[in-house]
Amino acid sequence: MNKNIIYIGIAVIVGLLAGFLLFGGDPAGTAANNATDIHEHSDEVAANKMWTCSMHPQIMQPEPGDCPICGMDLIPAESGAEGLALNEIKMSENAMALANIQTVIVGNTSETEGNTMSLSGKIMPNEEANAVQASYFEGRIEKLNVNFTGEEVRKGQLLAIIYAPALVAAQQELLTAASMKESQPGLYKAVRNKLKLWKLSENQINQIESSGKVRENFPIYATVSGTVSEKMAEEGDYVKQGQPIVKVSNLGTVWAMFDAYENQISQLKEGQKITVTTNAYPNKDFEATISFIDPTLNTQSRTVSVRATLNNKDGILKPGMFVTSKVNISKQNDSTSQIIVPASAVLWTGSRSLVYVKTNPNKPVFEMREVTLGAKNGETYTIVDGLTNGEEVVANGTFTVDAAAQLQGKKSMMNTDNSVEVDATNHLTQVERLEVPAKFQTQLKAVFDDYMTIEKALVNDNAETPKIAAGALLKSINNVDMKLLKEEPAHSQWMHLEKELKTSASAISKTSDIKIQREQFVHLSAHLINAVKTFGINQKVYVEYCPMANNDIGAFWLSTNEEILNPYFGASMLNCGEVTDEIN
Repeated sequence: MNKNIIYIGIAVIVGLLAGFLLFGGDPAGTAANNATDIHEHSDEVAANKMWTCSMHPQIMQPEPGDCPICGMDLIPAESGAEGLALNEIKMSENAMALANIQTVIVGNTSETEGNTMSLSGKIMPNEEANAVQASYFEGRIEKLNVNFTGEEVRKGQLLAIIYAPALVAAQQELLTAASMKESQPGLYKAVRNKLKLWKLSENQINQIESSGKVRENFPIYATVSGTVSEKMAEEGDYVKQGQPIVKVSNLGTVWAMFDAYENQISQLKEGQKITVTTNAYPNKDFEATISFIDPTLNTQSRTVSVRATLNNKDGILKPGMFVTSKVNISKQNDSTSQIIVPASAVLWTGSRSLVYVKTNPNKPVFEMREVTLGAKNGETYTIVDGLTNGEEVVANGTFTVDAAAQLQGKKSMMNTDNSVEVDATNHLTQVERLEVPAKFQTQLKAVFDDYMTIEKALVNDNAETPKIAAGALLKSINNVDMKLLKEEPAHSQWMHLEKELKTSASAISKTSDIKIQREQFVHLSAHLINAVKTFGINQKVYVEYCPMANNDIGAFWLSTNEEILNPYFGASMLNCGEVTDEIN
């Protein structure tokens, strides 16, 4: 027994000694060092970590806390939002394709480009060559030899025969005076002059005098050659002296009438050479010179009429034809060449001009950039400040990118605040309500009604009705009269919104795939929300939001009631969502 105890004791001592040799050292010091390393690493990670909400991924904050929308604890965002800056957004390749987002690399203007300006207009008759053929005496038109508008007439051609009672009496006076011309030559001469004032020729007067017979019907001859542009009387009509019968236009020369915007006026002057092209003859250029610039501005369209006279001896230019022209403009005398971008790349809010720059050439990552605009030349803008040569900007789908920025709580067209926090009562940024005519609001209400037809169909998982309703929505958009918006920025904002609404509606109208319809409905809703907020439709509507729609990015929609009926999931998640805003 004693030996066993001794053996056990020796084994314990040996085990303790071996453990000390294997795991010995300074355990407390090592633990402290490890804790220090972990703490320093945690501080380093925390310094670069962003926090988000699992239910509202558009929330991005630099420190932990509660979600300002639902109150849930924020969780670390994945990889610091993939290394994005606070005002950068990333879109999926699928979203890029659906929205047809296209980019261009901007560059400096060269000596051969950027020095022309494009104008659009149409061909009109040369008013200086117009003539009205009138009746020189009262009577009834017995015969009219002009049968239709567009008929060619020649000078001296018989146009009409008129029964003229007044001329009957005048002829009788001539016959009486002719019998007394030896004794009363003054009277005879006065009667002949009276007939000449009614445009009777010397030959006609002599025939009446020699025949001794009074004529009841008299001819009217064309005094000019040209094309009949308007018939102003018909056979059997009773016309007064001086009343027009036909209007004749000489189309040997025609006018090209163009509309120039305010910011283009300074680059135009009379005598300036232009090149005119038409759709009918795309490979033929017509040289012309600006002959007139309207001294007054059209306050409705904010344009000035510019006129050029074109030689049309071959008659190939028809009044009503659409034409475009290129006007040579003088290069600006600054030492630095300027950047030009497509007009579609610029979002204009009245006080700010914005573009979206692709910050990563290999990924769809974008950042909003404020720029200073120079002159607009046709479909391009000159950028005075804000871009550098070689940068890549969004040229098509700019509004869609801006809508994505709003959805993700980033800096956007309607949001100048650099903070990315989202108000718990309003996921979309506040948009300034603009004063517009009630008629415009009524027309926009028709667009909203068609939108609601699409929404209700998607709620019911119906893919056929949205396809038809989207076609109706396109017609309603076309019926919105942009001319009712007389002032900026309303005019420009609707112009951009109209384009984006049409793009989304057109895509929905072309498919019966409800998944694609719902993807496009995200963009349609975002732009219509901005339109309704900006212009109003004289109806209270609700903005509603589902954080799980749009691949968990979140998506908004409009509704006429507070009850949540989710168009993005239908029956599978019918009541998922919340009301985020009311538009009165």
